[in-house]
Amino acid sequence: MTTATIWLFIFVLAYWVYCIYWGVKGARTAKTASDYFIAGRKIPVWVFVLAATATSFSGWTFIGHPGLVYRDGFQYAYASFYAITIPFTGVIFLKRQWMLGKRFGYVTPGEMYADYFRSDLMRILTVIVALVYSVPYLGVQLRASGFLFNVLTDGLLGVEVGMWLLSIVVVIYVASGGLRAVAYVDTMQAILLALGIIAIGLITLNAVGGMGALSEGIAKLAEIDQKRTPDGYSHYIAIPGVIQFVKSGPKAAGGAWTGIMILTYMFALMGIQSAPAFSMWSFSNKNPRPFAPQQVWASSFGIGFILIFFTAIQGLGAHLIGADAAMLKAGYAKDILHLGKDLMEMPGKQGYLVPVLIHIMSDTAPWLVGLLAVCALAAMQSTGSAYMSTAAGMLTRDLYKRFINPGASHKTQKLFGRIGVLVITGLALVVATTSKDALVLLGGLAVAYGFQMWPALIATCWWPWLTRQGVTLGLIAGLIAVTCTETIGQKWLGITAWGRWPLTIHSAGWGIIFNLGTAIIVSFLTQNKDDMAHKMKFHEFLKEHAGLRPEKKKLVPVAWIITITWFFFGIGPGAVIGNTIFGNPNDPSTWVFGIPSIWAWHLIWWALGVFMMWFLAYKMEMSTMPEKEIVALVEDIGDLKVARLDVEKP
Repeated sequence: MTTATIWLFIFVLAYWVYCIYWGVKGARTAKTASDYFIAGRKIPVWVFVLAATATSFSGWTFIGHPGLVYRDGFQYAYASFYAITIPFTGVIFLKRQWMLGKRFGYVTPGEMYADYFRSDLMRILTVIVALVYSVPYLGVQLRASGFLFNVLTDGLLGVEVGMWLLSIVVVIYVASGGLRAVAYVDTMQAILLALGIIAIGLITLNAVGGMGALSEGIAKLAEIDQKRTPDGYSHYIAIPGVIQFVKSGPKAAGGAWTGIMILTYMFALMGIQSAPAFSMWSFSNKNPRPFAPQQVWASSFGIGFILIFFTAIQGLGAHLIGADAAMLKAGYAKDILHLGKDLMEMPGKQGYLVPVLIHIMSDTAPWLVGLLAVCALAAMQSTGSAYMSTAAGMLTRDLYKRFINPGASHKTQKLFGRIGVLVITGLALVVATTSKDALVLLGGLAVAYGFQMWPALIATCWWPWLTRQGVTLGLIAGLIAVTCTETIGQKWLGITAWGRWPLTIHSAGWGIIFNLGTAIIVSFLTQNKDDMAHKMKFHEFLKEHAGLRPEKKKLVPVAWIITITWFFFGIGPGAVIGNTIFGNPNDPSTWVFGIPSIWAWHLIWWALGVFMMWFLAYKMEMSTMPEKEIVALVEDIGDLKVARLDVEKP
């Protein structure tokens, strides 16, 4: 056993002790079902800021993102803007969901939708989306953690063995302490995630030889690149146009990441905070005070800065230190990694990148290898633990309590919540162990499915005109469209008329086209005065407590212009301008800032994106404290949820 492996186990043990401590503490303080499932609506500001950030940016950010930057270059690195688009969903919906949850005592989004639409079908569909999202997404994270430890222990722990062992502690603290334990563990995980990405970026930059060497190396990489965009540029430093009319997006010339693909891929990642799990995060807060700092400063600014700089350095820098056999052969790279072959020929392909970058420090700082491995583990578990807890809560409240035992006590609900954690984790582990290919296919569906909750959220929080029938049929149509335009549609359903992501439009984009289109058409045909009157009681409450002050209503057109402009030029069709505006990609001497034009474009629109988020969250008051106090219509007393007598529930 190497010194680095010993340090790895020391840090993992310390991390596990921290996790179990919060599991035990959470179990002691969870007296009621709302205590267990949504932390009694009392998560502190700083805890939510860090925990919601950790939940939004998982091990995929830590491990998968740099690997895809390595494979696809800066055209894929536009995905770093999900540091802005993920919390953008929160800006639009989180405050209003919290207000509804506080007012009407909702614990799960299924309860909210069922009450608003007067439909148990919406409750069931919400649980289905939560499960289809949680199980494969959790499976991906758990398997990735097993793979990481297999690599970093030099094969001492097999992938499956490591995966199962590492999952035990997560199950213990999640099942014991509920969402409160998840939140407090996530605070540490957020810090470890950020520090780990920065550290690996600095290690890579040091190995390359600094920013100057990195820029020169990227120019050499572009020079020998055989994969060219339709305009003749290296696919590493240019996006291949606005759209390509091809049967399958991955087969597009010069890479799949056209302007329209980037935009619709961002739609998919916006599904992280529109997924049912995040609705429960909103319900868990004492007030909306932490929403704006999490969305603007922790996520858009902090994580955005880290991704734009340090994951780009990891992904592109790896070509210059031995991961790329072609660069080594051309004499443009140093063989620091000593892989013996091209990274894309190694187990896990680009997923192998971060573990080998961590391994650089094995001889000089073995303790750092152990610490960075725990950073990666924390990143992988941050999202998975939240989905275990929230999905179990929905199974308990929306299925067991609603249909099997309506009078279930708090003690019984907590018991079934813990059983739910075991069931969900067990399903994820079984799928991850026995169906590796299926896991990849299902994992690709998760966030795209989550995004299909947007019309339901739009209806509940903003637009009462959308009807129960429209939203329900739209959601079903959206889920079908996503399935049919992902690989799983071709592999399992035998659909061959089109491939994955046809016309370089991501499955989330196809899903929302059919979803929102169906919802609008059906809603137009199914308007009902009684239903509208019922829904308006919710919207009148929101208007009274979340409506803009008269002097700020003149800023609404400005907010629309800023938002549409940013989405179009920052992450949409207009992003193609970034290929050449600051220099010819084929001529490094023209690079205005000494870096490829596309990277400079990333930096500018990241800064503008932070401004957009600040404007919406603070200036437009979409994530700030309501001026009027929210009076709850229900309260938890003992084992009963009772209506208050001093207010009238709609």
